Amino acid sequence: MLRIKLLPALLMLGALPALSQTHTDDSIRINQIQVIGSHNSYHAGFAPSEAKYWKQQKPEMYRHLDYHHPPLPQQFDEGIRQIEIDTFADMKGGRYAHPAGLALVQKAGLPPDPPFDPNGVMLKPGFKVMHVQDVDYRSVCQPFTECLRQVRSWSRSHPDHIPIFVIIETKQDNPAPGKLINAEPYTAATWDALDAAIRSVFPANELITPDDVRGSYATLNEAIRKHGWPTLAKARGKVIFLMDQRNVEQAYLAGHPSLRGRVLFTNAAPGAPDAAFTEVNDVDVAKIQPLVREGYLVRTRTDADTEEARANDTRHRTEAMESGAQILSTDYWKAEPASWTGYSVGFKSGTVARCNPVDAPPTCTDSGLEPQPSQAALAH
Repeated sequence: MLRIKLLPALLMLGALPALSQTHTDDSIRINQIQVIGSHNSYHAGFAPSEAKYWKQQKPEMYRHLDYHHPPLPQQFDEGIRQIEIDTFADMKGGRYAHPAGLALVQKAGLPPDPPFDPNGVMLKPGFKVMHVQDVDYRSVCQPFTECLRQVRSWSRSHPDHIPIFVIIETKQDNPAPGKLINAEPYTAATWDALDAAIRSVFPANELITPDDVRGSYATLNEAIRKHGWPTLAKARGKVIFLMDQRNVEQAYLAGHPSLRGRVLFTNAAPGAPDAAFTEVNDVDVAKIQPLVREGYLVRTRTDADTEEARANDTRHRTEAMESGAQILSTDYWKAEPASWTGYSVGFKSGTVARCNPVDAPPTCTDSGLEPQPSQAALAH
């Protein structure tokens, strides 16, 4: 009885959080919200002379790559809660230190661009971040661990944020001989090194890993179907790593059944033992909604290759939002609209996240998830 009488006074004094916020955090799971993410979040775009060269030599390629993003902390300030990072293995260092594109621009007699690697980072061993070796290689952060440090620094400065999803694509392309330098293949040791790189930046208590979600269940898939994902109360201030491409799933699983001991959630086929997260990048509402109802975390894309942005085509954006996919990936979020048409992706409420239109419980409120970005952040 005494606790009941004291509760209003404690709330007025600010000693306890508002009841609606506490109730939301305890009753809403991270797969019951929807967030906006950035596609190829590291992508700094072409430098001026590079842009001129590729626009002349490969106009269709240039059209699809003609976008760029601000630094990762600014993206988070503007409301992005999922980022995507492409990693190239470079265990000895120097493999990607001299991109062919630099020589092509120089040979064409174009003015020199800003230095590509002024600090010599590309000469050192470790995972590198870029889109296409030799062609599209400028990043807002380098190497991979520096990108992670920026994520952690922002997260530590904003400890109440909803979980940040980091999608990792491991680039292992082997183009035609003589075209581009081959990417270093990922071996069993490379996969272990990738996990180790992430753990070198993030302590265990700042991550949500497959082991955390699986708990005592035999498989990850069983866990998300019978128990579900963590609640916001357990997920605030944490980071979740997700695998982009499915063709590396078995290599990453080797020796780690149902992702035991691993850091990343695989982009798994629904129903597989490791299946908790899956991608349906080409929006398919009829396919996505059942997956969301079954407890899967789903990522889809609202736009791709600059096409929707150039035409101000909002059909995929609308379908993606209605699908219930929890992660909506775009190149043009509300604070970074397309220069051609003003096309952008954002929630009407103006909030960082919203209650999932497919599986959120009635107790969920958009305003209870995370405050909208400040006007100062949106004015970057």
